[in-house]
Amino acid sequence: MNQYVKKYIMIFIVVLSFIVLTGRLVQLQLLGSEEFGKESEKNSIKKITMIPARGLMYDKKGKVLVDNIPSYSLMINPSLFDTAHLQEVSKMVDLSADELKKALSDIKGTNRFNPFRFKREVDFRTVSYIEENKDKFKGVEIQVEPLRHYPSKFKGSHIFGYVSEISQKQLENQIGNYYRQGDLVGMTGLENSYENYLRGEKGQRLVSVDVKGKEAGSYNNGNNDIRAVNGLDLILSVDSDLQEYAERLLSRRKGAIVALDPRTGEILCLVSKPDFNLEDFSGSINSQKFTQLINDKDKPLFNRVIQSKYPPGSTWKLMMGLTALDCGVLTPKSTISCEGSFTFGGRTWEDHGAYGSISIATALEKSANVFFYKLGLKVGLNNLSNYSSQFYFGVRTGIDIPNETKGFIPTEEYYNKVFPKGWSEGVLVNLGIGQGEILVSPIQLANYVAIIAMDGNYHQPHLVSKFRNPITGELEDVSVNKKKFDIPQSYFDVIKRGMYLVVNGTGTAANIKSSEYILAGKTGTAQNPGGNNHSWFVGFAPYNDPQIVVCVLGENAGWGNQFAAPMAAAVMIRYLSGNSVDSYNENSSVTIRD
Repeated sequence: MNQYVKKYIMIFIVVLSFIVLTGRLVQLQLLGSEEFGKESEKNSIKKITMIPARGLMYDKKGKVLVDNIPSYSLMINPSLFDTAHLQEVSKMVDLSADELKKALSDIKGTNRFNPFRFKREVDFRTVSYIEENKDKFKGVEIQVEPLRHYPSKFKGSHIFGYVSEISQKQLENQIGNYYRQGDLVGMTGLENSYENYLRGEKGQRLVSVDVKGKEAGSYNNGNNDIRAVNGLDLILSVDSDLQEYAERLLSRRKGAIVALDPRTGEILCLVSKPDFNLEDFSGSINSQKFTQLINDKDKPLFNRVIQSKYPPGSTWKLMMGLTALDCGVLTPKSTISCEGSFTFGGRTWEDHGAYGSISIATALEKSANVFFYKLGLKVGLNNLSNYSSQFYFGVRTGIDIPNETKGFIPTEEYYNKVFPKGWSEGVLVNLGIGQGEILVSPIQLANYVAIIAMDGNYHQPHLVSKFRNPITGELEDVSVNKKKFDIPQSYFDVIKRGMYLVVNGTGTAANIKSSEYILAGKTGTAQNPGGNNHSWFVGFAPYNDPQIVVCVLGENAGWGNQFAAPMAAAVMIRYLSGNSVDSYNENSSVTIRD
């Protein structure tokens, strides 16, 4: 190839290169100016997520029960962070330099360009130091976030529940993309059930930054900002004074108290003991304390009102009576002979006494076991399981806090599976007095007594009665299930008459008779092969105008009339007196046992 050809080739390459570069310049400067301008704008604007305040919780009288206070969180933007100050910043977040370095390196992808929360509840001294040295601590910033605060005199830990940082599994399973790593989410109680109402809507603030990442002020005078919207407030049905009183009654004991208004299904108080301090879960959870609570043999995190499952004992006799009346094996005036013991299939069951031929009302008053041994056989398993499920046994009541148990009601299918070679009707003898395989929770017992007290008018039990818009103050009622049982009034009347005699006649709870209010109820003692019996009482008052239903469970507390009955009576009287009377006397038990 001669030198002339080489010369022209070189000229061609130079001209072609010039044309390509010129074309690219035109594309960048003219055709792509809008697109790349937007990209440039992105690099000069920092987006700050604004966390809304969670909705507050109020009691039925408007007293704040769950509030918010401001708290400071230390955030680090991995893409801007200057590792020269790794050692100093690691002390601020209570990590070693190596741990902080690894944590930052574990943040991948686009997350490296977003601030990541490394510590909540930063003290004001640290906040001031960081703000004064912004140029030094590049990528480190402070964000103000709301923190839960509990100003009430009672704990209410199993009512309110707690919030905690969202887990990786919850992030992956969320519907939508509301949550980001480090966000708080309701884990238990009402915080969990009403999370979508309480959490509010996140906002966004745009801030102009220079090439070094230093904030230069609000972008476009804040016109492009999106305001955070606080969550809805919850108006609870809880009576603060009654809740405080019930917690005090059950202190240093294991058990549960739940009271509701049978006219509406609204929960007036809900206590499970032992419990825990919600302040320990507010903000950064102390892992050591949490581990202690998890491993505590008394299970303080366990909500006994809705999660415990025990045989109902003689409180079940109300269910047996209603079932027998409605399915036609008993009338309000028919009698059954109670000789003091009962023999069936070669086995003999004893009673507390011999009462002769008695009606259902007297059988409830005396808690005559023989009457209900025989009644269990008359009613049959299918009737018992069908009616029980109608009264929300073996199913959830639907109370508005999570993890409610269904309890257990045995069926023919269950016994056929457990006893493939066949089973005896003798199981019905135990079921007739609330023993055997039947398992119930306190909320289920309170719920069914409310149905009885209201002559078959049912309202689903619930803790939240209204939503409140924090900006407009507008209130919205919470919708609950309602139902009318198709059972004759006379059947409810005879069962309630029996409950009246239990307290006001010569029944098993005569020790709680009040001169001021007419109380009605039923004691129960659940046998416990592993230790002391469990003490039950269910009741309502006043007898002629039911305004409160109470269920008390005392774990390993003995006879129903010794522990549960006096406590339940005290709660009913306390409420009816406008929270002005303390009638509790733990030494008020009698010798009659049930």
